Amino acid sequence: MQTSKELRDLLARIDHRGYPAYKDTRGIYQFPGYLLSIDHVQGDPFAAPSKLSVHVDGKQAAFPPEFYQGRCQRVALQDELTRRFGRAAEQFSHRAKGSGQSGLISVSFCGQEVLERTACQIDPRTGGVVVRLEVGFPANGRTINARELEKILFDFLPQAVREALFYANLDAKRLQGVIDLAENQQFIREQLPKLGLCAFVANGSLLPRESGVSDRPMKGGVPFQSPKELEVSLDLPHGGRISGMGLRQGITLIVGGGYHGKSTLLKALELGVYNHIAGDGREYVITDSTAVKIRAEDGRSIQRTDISMFINDLPNGKDTVAFCTQDASGSTSQAANVVESMEAGTSLLLIDEDTSATNFMIRDELMQRVIHREMEPITPFIDRIQELYDRWGISTILVAGSSGSYFHVADTILQMERYVPRDITAYAKGEAAAFPAMQNPCAPANPPVFDRRPQPSREFAQGERVKVKTLGREGVQVNRETIDLREVEQLTDREQATALGHCVIYAQRYLLDGKRTLRQVVDQLEELIDRQTLAALCESRANVACMARPRRQELFACFDRYRGLKL
Repeated sequence: MQTSKELRDLLARIDHRGYPAYKDTRGIYQFPGYLLSIDHVQGDPFAAPSKLSVHVDGKQAAFPPEFYQGRCQRVALQDELTRRFGRAAEQFSHRAKGSGQSGLISVSFCGQEVLERTACQIDPRTGGVVVRLEVGFPANGRTINARELEKILFDFLPQAVREALFYANLDAKRLQGVIDLAENQQFIREQLPKLGLCAFVANGSLLPRESGVSDRPMKGGVPFQSPKELEVSLDLPHGGRISGMGLRQGITLIVGGGYHGKSTLLKALELGVYNHIAGDGREYVITDSTAVKIRAEDGRSIQRTDISMFINDLPNGKDTVAFCTQDASGSTSQAANVVESMEAGTSLLLIDEDTSATNFMIRDELMQRVIHREMEPITPFIDRIQELYDRWGISTILVAGSSGSYFHVADTILQMERYVPRDITAYAKGEAAAFPAMQNPCAPANPPVFDRRPQPSREFAQGERVKVKTLGREGVQVNRETIDLREVEQLTDREQATALGHCVIYAQRYLLDGKRTLRQVVDQLEELIDRQTLAALCESRANVACMARPRRQELFACFDRYRGLKL
Protein backbone atom coordinates (compact mmCIF):
# COMPACT_ATOMS: atom_id res chain seq x y z
CA MET A 1 0.00 0.00 0.00
CA GLN A 2 1.23 3.49 -0.85
CA THR A 3 0.28 6.96 0.33
CA SER A 4 -1.75 9.51 -1.60
CA LYS A 5 1.39 11.68 -1.71
CA GLU A 6 3.23 8.90 -3.55
CA LEU A 7 0.39 8.77 -6.07
CA ARG A 8 0.58 12.54 -6.57
CA ASP A 9 4.34 12.30 -7.10
CA LEU A 10 3.87 9.46 -9.59
CA LEU A 11 1.36 11.49 -11.59
CA ALA A 12 3.84 14.36 -11.77
CA ARG A 13 6.53 12.00 -13.12
CA ILE A 14 4.40 10.48 -15.88
CA ASP A 15 2.75 13.73 -17.02
CA HIS A 16 3.04 14.24 -20.80
CA ARG A 17 4.34 10.70 -21.35
CA GLY A 18 2.70 8.14 -23.63
CA TYR A 19 -0.68 6.86 -22.43
CA PRO A 20 0.55 3.34 -21.49
CA ALA A 21 2.56 4.90 -18.64
CA TYR A 22 -0.76 5.32 -16.78
CA LYS A 23 -0.50 1.59 -15.99
CA ASP A 24 2.13 2.47 -13.40
CA THR A 25 -0.65 3.93 -11.26
CA ARG A 26 -2.20 0.52 -10.54
CA GLY A 27 -2.21 -0.15 -6.81
CA ILE A 28 -3.79 0.84 -3.50
CA TYR A 29 -3.34 4.29 -1.97
CA GLN A 30 -4.21 5.58 1.48
CA PHE A 31 -6.34 8.72 1.41
CA PRO A 32 -7.78 10.44 4.49
CA GLY A 33 -10.56 8.12 5.73
CA TYR A 34 -10.45 5.61 2.85
CA LEU A 35 -8.36 3.54 0.47
CA LEU A 36 -8.36 4.23 -3.26
CA SER A 37 -7.60 1.18 -5.39
CA ILE A 38 -6.77 1.66 -9.07
CA ASP A 39 -7.73 -1.83 -10.21
CA HIS A 40 -7.56 -1.73 -14.01
CA VAL A 41 -6.13 0.96 -16.27
CA GLN A 42 -7.42 1.42 -19.79
CA GLY A 43 -4.84 1.01 -22.55
CA ASP A 44 -6.04 3.93 -24.63
CA PRO A 45 -8.08 7.11 -24.01
CA PHE A 46 -10.71 5.79 -26.43
CA ALA A 47 -10.97 2.35 -24.76
CA ALA A 48 -13.34 1.29 -21.99
CA PRO A 49 -12.69 3.45 -18.90
CA SER A 50 -10.34 2.51 -16.08
CA LYS A 51 -11.79 0.73 -13.04
CA LEU A 52 -11.33 2.09 -9.54
CA SER A 53 -12.70 1.18 -6.15
CA VAL A 54 -13.08 3.09 -2.90
CA HIS A 55 -12.74 1.14 0.37
CA VAL A 56 -14.03 2.65 3.60
CA ASP A 57 -13.32 0.82 6.85
CA GLY A 58 -16.41 -0.07 8.89
CA LYS A 59 -15.32 2.09 11.81
CA GLN A 60 -14.83 5.06 9.50
CA ALA A 61 -18.14 4.55 7.66
CA ALA A 62 -19.87 3.99 11.03
CA PHE A 63 -23.25 2.79 9.72
CA PRO A 64 -25.42 1.23 12.46
CA PRO A 65 -25.08 -2.60 12.39
CA GLU A 66 -28.84 -3.03 12.06
CA PHE A 67 -28.57 -1.28 8.68
CA TYR A 68 -26.39 -3.98 7.12
CA GLN A 69 -26.35 -7.25 9.05
CA GLY A 70 -29.57 -8.56 7.46
CA ARG A 71 -29.59 -9.11 3.69
CA CYS A 72 -32.79 -7.13 3.09
CA GLN A 73 -31.45 -4.11 4.99
CA ARG A 74 -27.96 -4.39 3.49
CA VAL A 75 -29.19 -4.45 -0.12
CA ALA A 76 -31.37 -1.40 0.57
CA LEU A 77 -28.45 0.50 2.12
CA GLN A 78 -26.10 -0.49 -0.72
CA ASP A 79 -28.66 0.73 -3.23
CA GLU A 80 -29.05 4.06 -1.45
CA LEU A 81 -25.29 4.60 -1.21
CA THR A 82 -24.86 3.75 -4.90
CA ARG A 83 -27.45 6.36 -5.82
CA ARG A 84 -25.89 8.97 -3.52
CA PHE A 85 -22.36 8.34 -4.73
CA GLY A 86 -23.57 8.37 -8.33
CA ARG A 87 -25.26 11.75 -7.89
CA ALA A 88 -22.20 13.19 -6.15
CA ALA A 89 -19.84 11.89 -8.85
CA GLU A 90 -22.06 12.91 -11.75
CA GLN A 91 -21.59 16.61 -11.00
CA PHE A 92 -17.86 16.17 -11.71
CA SER A 93 -18.07 13.91 -14.75
CA HIS A 94 -16.19 15.35 -17.76
CA ARG A 95 -15.10 18.42 -15.82
CA ALA A 96 -11.59 17.11 -16.33
CA LYS A 97 -10.97 17.63 -20.05
CA GLY A 98 -9.21 15.66 -22.76
CA SER A 99 -9.70 13.27 -25.67
CA GLY A 100 -11.79 10.11 -25.83
CA GLN A 101 -13.23 9.04 -22.47
CA SER A 102 -11.22 11.66 -20.62
CA GLY A 103 -12.86 12.94 -17.44
CA LEU A 104 -15.70 10.41 -17.34
CA ILE A 105 -16.72 9.43 -13.81
CA SER A 106 -19.36 6.73 -13.89
CA VAL A 107 -21.17 4.64 -11.30
CA SER A 108 -23.90 2.08 -11.95
CA PHE A 109 -27.20 3.69 -12.91
CA CYS A 110 -30.01 2.51 -10.63
CA GLY A 111 -33.60 2.35 -11.87
CA GLN A 112 -36.78 2.15 -9.82
CA GLU A 113 -36.02 -1.33 -8.45
CA VAL A 114 -33.71 -2.03 -5.52
CA LEU A 115 -31.10 -4.55 -6.68
CA GLU A 116 -27.98 -6.07 -5.23
CA ARG A 117 -25.03 -4.76 -7.29
CA THR A 118 -21.26 -4.96 -7.53
CA ALA A 119 -21.26 -1.13 -7.57
CA CYS A 120 -21.54 -1.00 -3.78
CA GLN A 121 -20.99 -3.82 -1.31
CA ILE A 122 -21.01 -3.75 2.47
CA ASP A 123 -19.31 -6.40 4.59
CA PRO A 124 -22.03 -7.79 6.90
CA ARG A 125 -19.41 -8.58 9.57
CA THR A 126 -17.53 -5.28 9.75
CA GLY A 127 -19.69 -2.71 7.97
CA GLY A 128 -16.86 -1.87 5.59
CA VAL A 129 -18.00 -0.27 2.33
CA VAL A 130 -16.64 -0.86 -1.17
CA VAL A 131 -17.79 1.33 -4.09
CA ARG A 132 -16.70 0.52 -7.64
CA LEU A 133 -16.63 3.13 -10.38
CA GLU A 134 -15.20 3.83 -13.82
CA VAL A 135 -12.99 6.80 -14.64
CA GLY A 136 -11.73 7.96 -18.01
CA PHE A 137 -8.07 8.80 -17.43
CA PRO A 138 -7.46 12.16 -19.18
CA ALA A 139 -5.24 12.53 -22.22
CA ASN A 140 -4.31 15.06 -24.86
CA GLY A 141 -4.44 12.90 -27.94
CA ARG A 142 -2.61 9.83 -26.63
CA THR A 143 -0.42 11.76 -24.22
CA ILE A 144 -1.05 11.63 -20.48
CA ASN A 145 -2.69 14.69 -18.92
CA ALA A 146 -1.86 13.88 -15.31
CA ARG A 147 -2.93 17.31 -14.01
CA GLU A 148 -6.50 16.62 -15.03
CA LEU A 149 -6.42 13.15 -13.44
CA GLU A 150 -5.06 14.76 -10.28
CA LYS A 151 -8.22 16.89 -10.15
CA ILE A 152 -10.37 13.77 -10.33
CA LEU A 153 -8.46 11.73 -7.73
CA PHE A 154 -7.62 14.51 -5.26
CA ASP A 155 -10.52 16.96 -5.60
CA PHE A 156 -13.60 15.37 -7.15
CA LEU A 157 -13.55 11.84 -5.73
CA PRO A 158 -12.77 12.83 -2.13
CA GLN A 159 -15.77 15.14 -2.15
CA ALA A 160 -18.04 12.38 -3.51
CA VAL A 161 -16.74 9.97 -0.86
CA ARG A 162 -17.38 12.47 1.92
CA GLU A 163 -20.89 13.22 0.67
CA ALA A 164 -22.00 9.61 0.23
CA LEU A 165 -20.07 7.05 2.27
CA PHE A 166 -19.82 8.35 5.84
CA TYR A 167 -22.84 7.97 8.06
CA ALA A 168 -21.96 11.12 10.02
CA ASN A 169 -22.36 13.21 6.84
CA LEU A 170 -25.71 11.75 5.78
CA ASP A 171 -29.31 12.46 6.69
CA ALA A 172 -29.87 9.82 9.37
CA LYS A 173 -33.66 10.19 9.20
CA ARG A 174 -33.73 9.58 5.45
CA LEU A 175 -31.46 6.54 5.77
CA GLN A 176 -33.68 5.15 8.50
CA GLY A 177 -36.62 5.62 6.14
CA VAL A 178 -34.84 3.59 3.45
CA ILE A 179 -34.25 0.73 5.88
CA ASP A 180 -37.80 0.92 7.28
CA LEU A 181 -39.29 0.75 3.78
CA ALA A 182 -37.20 -2.32 2.92
CA GLU A 183 -38.26 -4.04 6.14
CA ASN A 184 -41.92 -3.23 5.47
CA GLN A 185 -41.69 -4.63 1.93
CA GLN A 186 -39.98 -7.78 3.19
CA PHE A 187 -42.58 -8.18 5.92
CA ILE A 188 -45.46 -8.09 3.44
CA ARG A 189 -43.69 -10.56 1.13
CA GLU A 190 -43.24 -12.96 4.05
CA GLN A 191 -46.90 -12.57 5.06
CA LEU A 192 -48.32 -13.46 1.63
CA PRO A 193 -48.21 -17.28 1.95
CA LYS A 194 -49.35 -17.11 5.57
CA LEU A 195 -52.46 -15.23 4.44
CA GLY A 196 -53.06 -17.48 1.43
CA LEU A 197 -52.15 -14.65 -0.94
CA CYS A 198 -49.90 -14.53 -3.98
CA ALA A 199 -49.82 -10.73 -4.35
CA PHE A 200 -50.72 -7.47 -2.58
CA VAL A 201 -51.38 -4.03 -4.06
CA ALA A 202 -51.68 -1.22 -1.52
CA ASN A 203 -54.42 1.37 -1.75
CA GLY A 204 -52.98 4.60 -3.12
CA SER A 205 -50.37 2.85 -5.25
CA LEU A 206 -49.67 4.57 -8.56
CA LEU A 207 -49.31 1.87 -11.23
CA PRO A 208 -49.28 3.76 -14.58
CA ARG A 209 -45.83 4.77 -15.83
CA GLU A 210 -44.79 8.07 -17.35
CA SER A 211 -44.40 6.59 -20.84
CA GLY A 212 -43.41 3.43 -22.69
CA VAL A 213 -39.75 4.39 -22.35
CA SER A 214 -39.86 5.75 -18.80
CA ASP A 215 -40.40 3.70 -15.66
CA ARG A 216 -41.20 6.70 -13.51
CA PRO A 217 -44.73 7.17 -12.16
CA MET A 218 -47.25 8.99 -14.34
CA LYS A 219 -48.21 12.42 -13.08
CA GLY A 220 -51.95 12.57 -12.53
CA GLY A 221 -52.34 8.79 -12.72
CA VAL A 222 -55.33 7.15 -11.01
CA PRO A 223 -54.37 5.91 -7.50
CA PHE A 224 -55.17 2.25 -6.93
CA GLN A 225 -58.14 1.36 -4.73
CA SER A 226 -58.94 -2.22 -3.78
CA PRO A 227 -62.42 -3.67 -4.18
CA LYS A 228 -63.91 -4.10 -0.72
CA GLU A 229 -64.33 -7.84 -1.28
CA LEU A 230 -60.56 -8.31 -1.69
CA GLU A 231 -59.27 -5.72 0.77
CA VAL A 232 -56.88 -6.89 3.46
CA SER A 233 -55.04 -4.93 6.13
CA LEU A 234 -51.62 -5.49 7.65
CA ASP A 235 -49.82 -3.95 10.62
CA LEU A 236 -46.39 -3.00 9.31
CA PRO A 237 -43.21 -3.05 11.41
CA HIS A 238 -42.86 0.67 10.60
CA GLY A 239 -45.59 3.16 9.77
CA GLY A 240 -48.71 1.57 11.16
CA ARG A 241 -51.50 -0.16 9.29
CA ILE A 242 -51.70 -0.59 5.51
CA SER A 243 -54.68 -1.72 3.44
CA GLY A 244 -54.93 -2.91 -0.12
CA MET A 245 -55.97 -5.67 -2.49
CA GLY A 246 -54.89 -9.18 -1.60
CA LEU A 247 -54.97 -11.57 -4.55
CA ARG A 248 -55.68 -15.05 -3.24
CA GLN A 249 -53.74 -18.11 -4.28
CA GLY A 250 -55.46 -20.07 -7.01
CA ILE A 251 -56.67 -18.73 -10.34
CA THR A 252 -57.25 -14.99 -10.81
CA LEU A 253 -58.67 -13.58 -14.03
CA ILE A 254 -58.25 -9.89 -14.89
CA VAL A 255 -60.69 -8.65 -17.54
CA GLY A 256 -61.96 -5.36 -18.94
CA GLY A 257 -62.00 -3.21 -22.03
CA GLY A 258 -58.93 -2.10 -23.89
CA TYR A 259 -56.86 0.69 -22.28
CA HIS A 260 -58.59 0.27 -18.91
CA GLY A 261 -55.49 -0.88 -17.02
CA LYS A 262 -55.38 -4.69 -17.24
CA SER A 263 -51.84 -4.92 -18.57
CA THR A 264 -50.72 -2.03 -16.35
CA LEU A 265 -51.79 -4.00 -13.28
CA LEU A 266 -50.10 -7.16 -14.57
CA LYS A 267 -46.89 -5.24 -15.30
CA ALA A 268 -46.85 -3.88 -11.76
CA LEU A 269 -47.37 -7.40 -10.41
CA GLU A 270 -44.56 -8.89 -12.51
CA LEU A 271 -42.13 -6.27 -11.17
CA GLY A 272 -43.53 -6.67 -7.65
CA VAL A 273 -40.97 -9.46 -7.21
CA TYR A 274 -38.50 -6.61 -6.53
CA ASN A 275 -38.52 -3.93 -3.87
CA HIS A 276 -38.95 -0.39 -5.19
CA ILE A 277 -37.60 2.96 -4.04
CA ALA A 278 -39.70 5.52 -2.19
CA GLY A 279 -41.71 7.69 -4.56
CA ASP A 280 -41.97 5.03 -7.26
CA GLY A 281 -45.71 4.54 -6.65
CA ARG A 282 -45.29 0.74 -6.51
CA GLU A 283 -43.45 0.55 -3.18
CA TYR A 284 -46.21 -1.64 -1.79
CA VAL A 285 -46.99 -3.73 -4.84
CA ILE A 286 -45.63 -6.99 -3.49
CA THR A 287 -45.71 -10.24 -5.46
CA ASP A 288 -44.65 -13.78 -4.61
CA SER A 289 -40.88 -13.62 -5.13
CA THR A 290 -40.90 -16.72 -7.37
CA ALA A 291 -43.50 -15.35 -9.83
CA VAL A 292 -42.71 -15.78 -13.53
CA LYS A 293 -44.23 -13.89 -16.46
CA ILE A 294 -45.05 -16.42 -19.21
CA ARG A 295 -45.55 -15.69 -22.90
CA ALA A 296 -45.23 -17.20 -26.36
CA GLU A 297 -41.71 -16.84 -27.71
CA ASP A 298 -41.58 -17.83 -31.35
CA GLY A 299 -38.13 -18.80 -32.58
CA ARG A 300 -36.48 -19.53 -29.22
CA SER A 301 -34.40 -22.65 -28.71
CA ILE A 302 -35.65 -25.45 -26.46
CA GLN A 303 -33.27 -28.11 -25.20
CA ARG A 304 -34.47 -31.43 -23.77
CA THR A 305 -37.47 -29.93 -21.98
CA ASP A 306 -40.38 -32.17 -20.98
CA ILE A 307 -43.42 -30.44 -22.49
CA SER A 308 -45.52 -33.62 -22.54
CA MET A 309 -48.07 -32.28 -20.05
CA PHE A 310 -49.14 -29.85 -22.81
CA ILE A 311 -47.99 -31.37 -26.11
CA ASN A 312 -48.06 -35.05 -27.09
CA ASP A 313 -48.34 -37.38 -30.09
CA LEU A 314 -46.89 -34.99 -32.65
CA PRO A 315 -47.55 -36.12 -36.25
CA ASN A 316 -43.81 -36.33 -36.93
CA GLY A 317 -43.31 -38.56 -33.89
CA LYS A 318 -40.99 -36.08 -32.20
CA ASP A 319 -40.24 -36.77 -28.55
CA THR A 320 -41.97 -34.28 -26.25
CA VAL A 321 -40.56 -35.68 -23.00
CA ALA A 322 -37.12 -34.41 -24.04
CA PHE A 323 -38.24 -31.88 -26.62
CA CYS A 324 -35.60 -30.07 -28.66
CA THR A 325 -35.89 -27.38 -31.32
CA GLN A 326 -33.88 -24.40 -32.50
CA ASP A 327 -36.99 -22.58 -33.75
CA ALA A 328 -39.94 -23.06 -31.44
CA SER A 329 -43.51 -22.25 -32.41
CA GLY A 330 -45.71 -20.07 -30.22
CA SER A 331 -47.38 -23.06 -28.54
CA THR A 332 -44.25 -25.13 -27.95
CA SER A 333 -42.35 -22.11 -26.64
CA GLN A 334 -45.11 -21.23 -24.19
CA ALA A 335 -45.39 -24.85 -23.06
CA ALA A 336 -41.62 -24.91 -22.47
CA ASN A 337 -41.78 -21.61 -20.60
CA VAL A 338 -44.37 -23.02 -18.19
CA VAL A 339 -42.45 -26.24 -17.53
CA GLU A 340 -39.10 -24.46 -17.20
CA SER A 341 -40.70 -22.11 -14.67
CA MET A 342 -41.83 -25.15 -12.70
CA GLU A 343 -38.24 -26.42 -12.79
CA ALA A 344 -37.09 -23.01 -11.50
CA GLY A 345 -39.45 -23.32 -8.53
CA THR A 346 -42.21 -20.85 -9.32
CA SER A 347 -45.39 -20.65 -7.26
CA LEU A 348 -47.11 -18.08 -9.49
CA LEU A 349 -47.53 -17.71 -13.26
CA LEU A 350 -48.39 -14.31 -14.76
CA ILE A 351 -49.90 -14.43 -18.25
CA ASP A 352 -51.28 -11.84 -20.66
CA GLU A 353 -53.59 -13.16 -23.36
CA ASP A 354 -52.17 -10.57 -25.80
CA THR A 355 -48.71 -12.14 -25.74
CA SER A 356 -49.84 -15.76 -25.66
CA ALA A 357 -50.31 -18.39 -28.35
CA THR A 358 -54.06 -18.76 -28.83
CA ASN A 359 -53.93 -22.50 -29.55
CA PHE A 360 -51.91 -23.02 -26.35
CA MET A 361 -54.33 -21.08 -24.16
CA ILE A 362 -57.75 -22.26 -25.34
CA ARG A 363 -59.79 -24.41 -27.72
CA ASP A 364 -63.36 -23.18 -27.87
CA GLU A 365 -66.39 -25.48 -27.84
CA LEU A 366 -66.99 -25.42 -31.59
CA MET A 367 -63.38 -26.28 -32.35
CA GLN A 368 -63.53 -29.16 -29.86
CA ARG A 369 -66.66 -30.49 -31.55
CA VAL A 370 -65.08 -30.39 -34.99
CA ILE A 371 -61.50 -31.38 -34.06
CA HIS A 372 -61.72 -34.01 -31.34
CA ARG A 373 -59.19 -34.21 -28.52
CA GLU A 374 -57.51 -37.32 -29.91
CA MET A 375 -56.77 -35.43 -33.14
CA GLU A 376 -55.14 -32.45 -31.37
CA PRO A 377 -51.61 -32.84 -29.91
CA ILE A 378 -51.95 -29.72 -27.75
CA THR A 379 -53.59 -29.89 -24.34
CA PRO A 380 -54.47 -26.22 -23.82
CA PHE A 381 -53.45 -24.37 -20.69
CA ILE A 382 -57.06 -24.02 -19.59
CA ASP A 383 -57.19 -27.81 -19.15
CA ARG A 384 -54.11 -27.79 -16.88
CA ILE A 385 -54.53 -24.54 -14.95
CA GLN A 386 -56.48 -26.11 -12.07
CA GLU A 387 -54.18 -29.12 -11.98
CA LEU A 388 -51.15 -26.83 -11.71
CA TYR A 389 -52.61 -25.36 -8.54
CA ASP A 390 -54.07 -28.53 -7.01
CA ARG A 391 -51.02 -30.77 -7.61
CA TRP A 392 -48.08 -28.37 -7.65
CA GLY A 393 -49.35 -25.33 -5.73
CA ILE A 394 -48.81 -23.01 -8.71
CA SER A 395 -51.27 -20.12 -8.89
CA THR A 396 -52.05 -18.18 -12.07
CA ILE A 397 -52.94 -14.54 -12.67
CA LEU A 398 -54.24 -14.18 -16.22
CA VAL A 399 -55.21 -11.09 -18.20
CA ALA A 400 -57.93 -11.83 -20.76
CA GLY A 401 -59.75 -9.44 -23.04
CA SER A 402 -61.46 -11.60 -25.63
CA SER A 403 -62.06 -15.16 -24.38
CA GLY A 404 -64.60 -15.86 -21.65
CA SER A 405 -63.73 -19.53 -21.28
CA TYR A 406 -61.57 -18.88 -18.23
CA PHE A 407 -64.61 -17.59 -16.31
CA HIS A 408 -65.46 -21.25 -15.58
CA VAL A 409 -62.13 -22.08 -13.92
CA ALA A 410 -61.23 -18.76 -12.23
CA ASP A 411 -61.51 -18.42 -8.45
CA THR A 412 -61.39 -14.61 -8.57
CA ILE A 413 -62.44 -12.38 -11.46
CA LEU A 414 -61.40 -8.72 -11.51
CA GLN A 415 -62.70 -6.15 -13.94
CA MET A 416 -60.50 -3.12 -14.61
CA GLU A 417 -62.57 -0.05 -15.44
CA ARG A 418 -60.67 3.21 -15.97
CA TYR A 419 -57.82 1.80 -13.85
CA VAL A 420 -60.19 0.94 -11.00
CA PRO A 421 -60.58 -2.78 -10.14
CA ARG A 422 -63.96 -4.33 -9.35
CA ASP A 423 -64.59 -7.83 -8.07
CA ILE A 424 -67.11 -9.30 -10.50
CA THR A 425 -66.61 -12.96 -9.59
CA ALA A 426 -70.24 -13.69 -8.69
CA TYR A 427 -71.64 -11.79 -11.68
CA ALA A 428 -69.23 -13.38 -14.17
CA LYS A 429 -69.85 -16.87 -12.80
CA GLY A 430 -73.60 -16.30 -13.17
CA GLU A 431 -73.20 -15.24 -16.79
CA ALA A 432 -70.87 -18.16 -17.48
CA ALA A 433 -73.52 -20.59 -16.26
CA ALA A 434 -75.49 -19.80 -19.43
CA PHE A 435 -72.52 -21.04 -21.49
CA PRO A 436 -71.61 -24.40 -19.94
CA ALA A 437 -68.14 -25.66 -20.72
CA MET A 438 -67.75 -28.94 -22.57
CA GLN A 439 -67.45 -31.86 -20.18
CA ASN A 440 -64.47 -33.59 -21.74
CA PRO A 441 -61.83 -33.71 -19.01
CA CYS A 442 -58.29 -34.64 -19.94
CA ALA A 443 -56.25 -37.24 -18.10
CA PRO A 444 -53.92 -35.96 -15.35
CA ALA A 445 -50.46 -35.08 -16.60
CA ASN A 446 -47.37 -37.08 -15.79
CA PRO A 447 -45.08 -35.00 -13.59
CA PRO A 448 -42.45 -33.27 -15.75
CA VAL A 449 -38.99 -34.83 -15.71
CA PHE A 450 -36.33 -32.40 -14.53
CA ASP A 451 -33.15 -34.33 -15.17
CA ARG A 452 -31.19 -32.18 -17.58
CA ARG A 453 -27.44 -32.51 -17.01
CA PRO A 454 -25.42 -29.92 -18.97
CA GLN A 455 -22.04 -30.87 -20.42
CA PRO A 456 -19.00 -28.55 -20.37
CA SER A 457 -17.63 -26.94 -23.51
CA ARG A 458 -13.91 -26.90 -24.34
CA GLU A 459 -13.91 -23.25 -25.35
CA PHE A 460 -14.39 -22.33 -21.66
CA ALA A 461 -11.32 -24.17 -20.36
CA GLN A 462 -9.56 -22.32 -17.55
CA GLY A 463 -7.01 -19.90 -18.93
CA GLU A 464 -8.95 -19.35 -22.15
CA ARG A 465 -10.13 -15.78 -22.60
CA VAL A 466 -13.90 -15.42 -22.86
CA LYS A 467 -15.57 -12.20 -23.97
CA VAL A 468 -18.84 -10.93 -22.51
CA LYS A 469 -20.78 -8.19 -24.26
CA THR A 470 -24.06 -6.93 -22.83
CA LEU A 471 -26.71 -5.99 -25.38
CA GLY A 472 -28.71 -3.76 -23.08
CA ARG A 473 -31.45 -5.56 -21.21
CA GLU A 474 -32.25 -7.57 -24.34
CA GLY A 475 -29.40 -10.07 -24.24
CA VAL A 476 -25.79 -10.95 -23.62
CA GLN A 477 -23.12 -12.22 -25.95
CA VAL A 478 -20.72 -14.84 -24.60
CA ASN A 479 -17.89 -15.28 -27.10
CA ARG A 480 -19.74 -15.65 -30.41
CA GLU A 481 -23.01 -16.91 -28.91
CA THR A 482 -25.83 -14.42 -28.30
CA ILE A 483 -28.32 -15.31 -25.58
CA ASP A 484 -31.62 -13.64 -26.48
CA LEU A 485 -33.32 -12.31 -23.33
CA ARG A 486 -35.80 -9.94 -24.96
CA GLU A 487 -38.83 -11.93 -23.83
CA VAL A 488 -37.56 -12.53 -20.28
CA GLU A 489 -39.73 -9.66 -19.13
CA GLN A 490 -38.79 -9.57 -15.46
CA LEU A 491 -35.20 -8.68 -16.21
CA THR A 492 -35.24 -5.00 -15.37
CA ASP A 493 -31.61 -3.87 -15.65
CA ARG A 494 -28.82 -4.34 -18.19
CA GLU A 495 -26.44 -5.18 -15.35
CA GLN A 496 -28.58 -8.24 -14.59
CA ALA A 497 -27.92 -9.40 -18.16
CA THR A 498 -24.19 -8.87 -17.59
CA ALA A 499 -24.37 -11.00 -14.44
CA LEU A 500 -26.15 -13.74 -16.37
CA GLY A 501 -23.32 -13.79 -18.91
CA HIS A 502 -20.76 -14.21 -16.14
CA CYS A 503 -22.91 -16.94 -14.54
CA VAL A 504 -22.78 -18.86 -17.83
CA ILE A 505 -18.98 -18.58 -17.98
CA TYR A 506 -18.52 -19.57 -14.34
CA ALA A 507 -20.84 -22.54 -14.74
CA GLN A 508 -19.06 -23.66 -17.89
CA ARG A 509 -15.68 -23.54 -16.17
CA TYR A 510 -16.46 -24.94 -12.75
CA LEU A 511 -19.91 -26.54 -12.53
CA LEU A 512 -20.96 -28.22 -15.77
CA ASP A 513 -19.71 -31.81 -15.71
CA GLY A 514 -22.56 -33.88 -17.13
CA LYS A 515 -23.36 -35.12 -13.61
CA ARG A 516 -25.01 -32.10 -12.00
CA THR A 517 -28.57 -31.30 -13.03
CA LEU A 518 -29.41 -27.77 -14.15
CA ARG A 519 -31.16 -27.28 -10.81
CA GLN A 520 -27.97 -28.20 -8.95
CA VAL A 521 -25.93 -25.84 -11.15
CA VAL A 522 -28.25 -22.93 -10.35
CA ASP A 523 -28.26 -23.89 -6.66
CA GLN A 524 -24.47 -23.69 -6.56
CA LEU A 525 -24.37 -20.37 -8.41
CA GLU A 526 -26.78 -18.87 -5.89
CA GLU A 527 -24.80 -20.31 -2.99
CA LEU A 528 -21.60 -18.80 -4.42
CA ILE A 529 -23.18 -15.35 -4.77
CA ASP A 530 -24.69 -15.54 -1.28
CA ARG A 531 -21.34 -16.48 0.22
CA GLN A 532 -18.89 -14.38 -1.79
CA THR A 533 -21.08 -11.73 -3.54
CA LEU A 534 -21.49 -11.20 -7.28
CA ALA A 535 -17.81 -10.31 -7.60
CA ALA A 536 -16.96 -14.02 -7.20
CA LEU A 537 -18.26 -14.60 -10.74
CA CYS A 538 -15.37 -12.62 -12.24
CA GLU A 539 -12.02 -14.24 -12.98
CA SER A 540 -10.14 -11.22 -11.67
CA ARG A 541 -11.16 -9.37 -8.54
CA ALA A 542 -9.18 -6.44 -9.96
CA ASN A 543 -11.52 -6.15 -12.92
CA VAL A 544 -15.02 -6.73 -11.56
CA ALA A 545 -17.81 -6.14 -14.05
CA CYS A 546 -20.77 -3.87 -13.33
CA MET A 547 -23.41 -6.43 -12.38
CA ALA A 548 -26.80 -6.60 -10.69
CA ARG A 549 -28.15 -9.80 -9.21
CA PRO A 550 -30.76 -11.69 -11.24
CA ARG A 551 -33.32 -13.93 -9.58
CA ARG A 552 -33.13 -17.72 -9.66
CA GLN A 553 -35.91 -17.69 -12.26
CA GLU A 554 -33.87 -15.52 -14.65
CA LEU A 555 -30.83 -17.76 -14.17
CA PHE A 556 -32.88 -20.68 -15.44
CA ALA A 557 -34.31 -18.56 -18.25
CA CYS A 558 -30.80 -17.65 -19.40
CA PHE A 559 -29.53 -21.22 -19.47
CA ASP A 560 -32.74 -22.35 -21.20
CA ARG A 561 -32.13 -19.85 -24.02
CA TYR A 562 -28.40 -20.48 -24.31
CA ARG A 563 -27.98 -22.29 -27.61
CA GLY A 564 -24.39 -23.19 -26.73
CA LEU A 565 -25.47 -25.30 -23.75
CA LYS A 566 -24.87 -28.99 -24.33
CA LEU A 567 -27.61 -31.18 -22.87
